[in-house]
Amino acid sequence: MTNPASIADTEHNAIADLLMNNGLGNGSDDIDDLTDDNSNYATLTDALEQTVFESFDDGLYIGMMSGTSLDGMDAVICQFSNDMADKETTNKESVSNKDSTQPPMQLLATYSQDFPSRLREVLLALCQPNGVNQFVPEADEPTSELDWFGWASREYAEFASEVVNTLLQQADIDAESVLAIGCHGQTVRHRPQMGFSLQLVDANIIAERTGISVVSDFRRRDMAVGGQGAPLVPAFHQALFGTSDNTRVILNLGGIANITVLPADGKDQVVGYDTGPANLLLDAWTALHTDNSYDAGGAWAQSGKIIEPLLEQLLAHPFFTQPHPKSTGREDFNLAWLQDELQTFDQASVYTRYSSADIQATLTELTAISASAQINNFITTDKNSSVSVCGGGALNDYLMTRLQAHLPHSTVMTTDHLGLAPTWVEAVAFAWLARQTLMGETGNLPAVTGANKGVVLGQVCFA
Repeated sequence: MTNPASIADTEHNAIADLLMNNGLGNGSDDIDDLTDDNSNYATLTDALEQTVFESFDDGLYIGMMSGTSLDGMDAVICQFSNDMADKETTNKESVSNKDSTQPPMQLLATYSQDFPSRLREVLLALCQPNGVNQFVPEADEPTSELDWFGWASREYAEFASEVVNTLLQQADIDAESVLAIGCHGQTVRHRPQMGFSLQLVDANIIAERTGISVVSDFRRRDMAVGGQGAPLVPAFHQALFGTSDNTRVILNLGGIANITVLPADGKDQVVGYDTGPANLLLDAWTALHTDNSYDAGGAWAQSGKIIEPLLEQLLAHPFFTQPHPKSTGREDFNLAWLQDELQTFDQASVYTRYSSADIQATLTELTAISASAQINNFITTDKNSSVSVCGGGALNDYLMTRLQAHLPHSTVMTTDHLGLAPTWVEAVAFAWLARQTLMGETGNLPAVTGANKGVVLGQVCFA
């Protein structure tokens, strides 16, 4: 039998080390106060909740995001008020309550930077099985997929560190003022049906280069309890955007489109899941056929015509009929998949003539109709509802027009009207998730991801 005294000593030392590592004074003296015979702290967790974590409630956090579209890295500095309490509280009432005396979140600074071209090229290749086999390595570059993964993890972290330090410099904020960085990393393989998801980043490098603790690896803890590991932002949407007035849908149009359904009064569970491709295919097709990396405002798509038979073929992808919870990514929707579909379409429709702009129009319609079809399942004609769009796709005017056409019983707007610009929502979400982690609060919504319980997400790399 284990000696109870040795357990107590182990907990005593663990807490003391953690207190010392976080600059909370003499660890030995502090822990004696916590664990003497007169204290009420029965376990290590109890002691931590009353000491380390409570100081992380109200402070500055950096959130970072580079999504499936791989168009660049976004970073924000934000401060959360005490109104953004733990998830148990946000399930009971909206943090957007009009009686609140201060905003639940203040966005203090933002910065975005394009990926270095070689890093982006490698990341895109790693998203496809054996995709790096096409590379002709330059001097001192890797020669195998696993080596490329390690190379990209380091390069991604060095780049992320540069982004953080530039953000801090431009905002004139000291690193010491920031409690933590929430860095999701870059998803290069998401296989929920196999029980794993791989995000590429070396948090150790970011912590070392910036002097700020880093929270990363958010998805795998959710998957360890039976979840899909995605989407994770609905919990943040609930905390910041929840309302008692009406059903509110948040539609994120990143590389992949996903929805969060926030029911009025919080009586029903929050629903959230991926609905299909968005900028991932739109940007890939644009880059292949034009000199641009994306279709600005959707002008190119608007110049084309929707190819209805092709749209029906694309909508036959099995993902669209899968029940939620569900998530997807480049594994299902990518340029190679699209080209295979076009080849099949051409063989079956030899007399159909179309332009590359027509394909772009059809892909835009694919995003609009697949997302709106899911949203309409949660909207009734006799109640007020709104659809608030975030992500890069919110800047695509033609896509927004097509969404409104398919959502006649809702008003489609960007999240600007909720007080947060659409381009920064996901970065802020990962700042919030980092805060949840440091506070020891759950970050997932089991009803969204399919997990069997709520869990604290992420791994912490202390600076």
